[in-house]
Amino acid sequence: MARGWWVKRLDELPLVPTDDPNDFDWYPVQHHLGIGAFGINAFGGDAGTVLVAEHDERESAQEELYVVVEGCVDFVLDGESRRVHGTTFVAVPDPAVTRSATAVQNGTLLLAIGAPADSGFATTWNERNFEQLPPAD
Repeated sequence: MARGWWVKRLDELPLVPTDDPNDFDWYPVQHHLGIGAFGINAFGGDAGTVLVAEHDERESAQEELYVVVEGCVDFVLDGESRRVHGTTFVAVPDPAVTRSATAVQNGTLLLAIGAPADSGFATTWNERNFEQLPPAD
């Protein structure tokens, strides 16, 4: 029987195999750790590596959150370019937005998290905690 929790370092996760030596490193976080409520993967690469190919999520209706963990990434969001450095969040709640991401620095690591908005998530946080916080611009 599998246990109900794990503590894993990134280098303890397997990589999804590829025949292309120039491909990004794909760490299948969701699959390896058995997470079913949302998708989560990590993508790593050196400067010039396409970490997220251009796409939208209209078919899946997923909202996505990208977290630049290390390095720097050039995002293109509906044709608008943004250079994003480590410890920065890129939220794409609209599935129709076309997005792509390319590593700018060697050793870049990007975390991608996604799920459909209607997937049944219900926060357990007290909503009053957030009443004074402004929404994102």
